[in-house]
Order: sequence, then structure tokens, then C-alpha cells
Amino acid sequence: MTKRAVVLLSGGLDSATALYWAGKRGYRTSALTVDYGQRHRRELESARRLARAAGADLTTLSLDLPWLPDSTSLVGGSKPLPDIPVGRIGRNGIPSTYVPGRNTVFLSLALSFADARDAQAIVIGANTLDSSGYPDCRPAYLRAFEKAARLGSRAGVQQRPFRILAPLLRLDKKGIVKLATRLGVPLEKTWSCYRGGDTPCRRCDSCKLRAKGFNEAAQKDPLVH
Repeated sequence: MTKRAVVLLSGGLDSATALYWAGKRGYRTSALTVDYGQRHRRELESARRLARAAGADLTTLSLDLPWLPDSTSLVGGSKPLPDIPVGRIGRNGIPSTYVPGRNTVFLSLALSFADARDAQAIVIGANTLDSSGYPDCRPAYLRAFEKAARLGSRAGVQQRPFRILAPLLRLDKKGIVKLATRLGVPLEKTWSCYRGGDTPCRRCDSCKLRAKGFNEAAQKDPLVH
């Protein structure tokens, strides 16, 4: 029986590593990307390139959630992105880059997709050690969602195995970079910067955490020249 997994793919380092991890574990992967009005389109293009490189079919959904521009700096562009020293990221409360309910919405969409495709797993690149402190990336949250998914899905009711897999959850960015390298992730196709553009800004949380990972792994980021 072919193992199937739906992978939430943003186009960033973490989700790309999760996609390649799933492929290495023998899953036939379907990538799901969500366009929710991000500040830029660069990560959506990265998701397309990564899915193509991994041999995964890609579905892109567009969502219009009109309350987001007023509640997060990642949508609309009216709110400034934070510029926090890397050692303080995730320690000053929930940052403005938090998108309310994002992982709950994304995982619910992935659950519908997985249940329709008879997939056995949803794979998400959530990470807690080197992150901005988002509450929907915590282990307890993911365990709770897995329980809800089993209770509210055809697969769960029929007692078929179904899991939410977060292989990067307890890795720091150094560990993620090393794992990505071992898995053969085309790092030059990933995009992490919140600002978009042609080159990473190197000031936003995501850029700083990515740089921390590459520096500690003693590797050169192919996006930084």
C-alpha cells in the first residue's frame, strides 16, 4: 500500500526540509500551499519550485481573510516588521508577525485534503527551539490537533492510522540546516525573508534565525552573497 502524506509547504527552509523528510520516509507527497495575502509572492514561487524539484504535486489555495491586515505585520504591509536582536527573538511575547489562527486554518485545510486523498499523515515544518514564539507551533497544540483530526475525520472514525508529523519540532535552526543538507534539499530554492524582494533583508526575525542556523552549521547560505 502506498503511503501518502499532505505536506504544508510555505516555500521556506523548514517546510522544504519537512517535504524532503516525508519523501525520504517513503511517503508519496502532495504539497499544499496557502496564499493568504502575504506581503510578497516570493515564497509562493519558492513553494512551486520546491514541489517541482521534489516530484510532489502541488495545490495552491487562495484565502481572503479580511481581518488579517489589521492583526499581523505579515499581511498588507501597513504594520512594520520587527527588528529584534537574534538572542531576544521569541522572548518578548507573541510578535507582530504572528498570523492569528494560521496553523489551525492550514492544518484544517490539510486535513480535508488528506481525508479526501486517503493520506495517512499531514506533515508540518513547525519548530519550537529557534522560532519567533508562535503559540500554534507548540507540541501540546499539535498533539491536540491530531486528536481532533482523528475524532473528526473519516480516517479516524474508520480506525485507520492518521498522524500529524512535525519532524523539526525539537530541532534548532542549526539542526534543520544540517538535516536539509543530508536530505538534499535545494536550499537555493527556499525563501525565508518576510520582506520579499530579490535578496533577503537580513533584518527580520526569519532572516536572523536562518542566518543563525547556517552560521552555527558552518555552512554558507546560497541566498546570501
